[in-house]
Amino acid sequence: MASPPEQVARPATIRDVAAAAAVSIGTASKALNGRGRMRDETRDRVLAAAERLGFRPNPLAQGLLAGRTYTVGLVTGDSYGRFSIPVMLGAEDALGAGQISVFLCDTRDDPIRERHYLERLLARRVEGIIVTGRRTEPRPGIGHDLPVPVVYAMTQSTDESDYSIIPDDRGGGVLATRHLLATGRTRVGHVTGPEGFQAARERAAGLTATLAEAGLEPAGEILFGEWSEEWGRQAADILLHAAPDVDAVFCGSDQIARGVAETLRERGRRVPDDVALAGFDNWEPMALGCRPPLTTVDMNLGEIGRLAARYLLDAIAGKPVPSGVHTVPAALVPRASTRRSI
Repeated sequence: MASPPEQVARPATIRDVAAAAAVSIGTASKALNGRGRMRDETRDRVLAAAERLGFRPNPLAQGLLAGRTYTVGLVTGDSYGRFSIPVMLGAEDALGAGQISVFLCDTRDDPIRERHYLERLLARRVEGIIVTGRRTEPRPGIGHDLPVPVVYAMTQSTDESDYSIIPDDRGGGVLATRHLLATGRTRVGHVTGPEGFQAARERAAGLTATLAEAGLEPAGEILFGEWSEEWGRQAADILLHAAPDVDAVFCGSDQIARGVAETLRERGRRVPDDVALAGFDNWEPMALGCRPPLTTVDMNLGEIGRLAARYLLDAIAGKPVPSGVHTVPAALVPRASTRRSI
């Protein structure tokens, strides 16, 4: 004869605690949460019953009693997720330690959608908001006198009273250029994105300042264009025509560098033997797919997300949070495209 199924003990509920302590559910709840007035004997009886039954309070229920929802909103205009997903993952690492959940809202760079999502998040009583995007360009804040704190990550607010965290694009340009100079290169060209983008201008400024410190100038003109492989292919031809002795190219993005690598190969220039090549972003599918694998600058997007979350948690806790723009240092990721052949 088959044995009866084993009974799985269910977790004790507050109803069980109330019954064991011979009090109402409301009295048990107040005793467990340290609220309300009651005799010490009653409170002790409830706490003893809870311990005896192994009762564990529901964190969400406790949060609601304390006026908390343990949720924050993440508002992004980066529909592709290229930049916002690493930022979000970094933020979740920091928020998860505090048992905070994240609502992700994609505005698709539409101010009306952004306003709609902001209203929805506030209606859900989120405790704070992180705003992110795919550009570091200054943008209008999402609102003034909001009932919750807001932190900007991988984008920046034009309101100086807001707190924004962005990558150090200029510092990344310095890192890449110093690395190229350390490999013995002296004729360094630069191909980057649209001049209207702050990131493109800052990366170029890092290059020119570092070359000037070494008594050098860029090989040819700095070539501003598009964030694309096609622009990289076109710009490489322009650069080789203007500065045929170029021995290194620093590109403002990994996509551009992939295009530059193709043209160099087609023109008989070996990477890195004849021309060293460095990119920016450390977008691994692009950098590792390059031949040879691409030396590049990592913007530390995960750290940007973690910092944004930590500052947001501080603000939620009532601690003072700084204002203005904070930059996170970049990191160089050396690969084969800048190594000297032996």
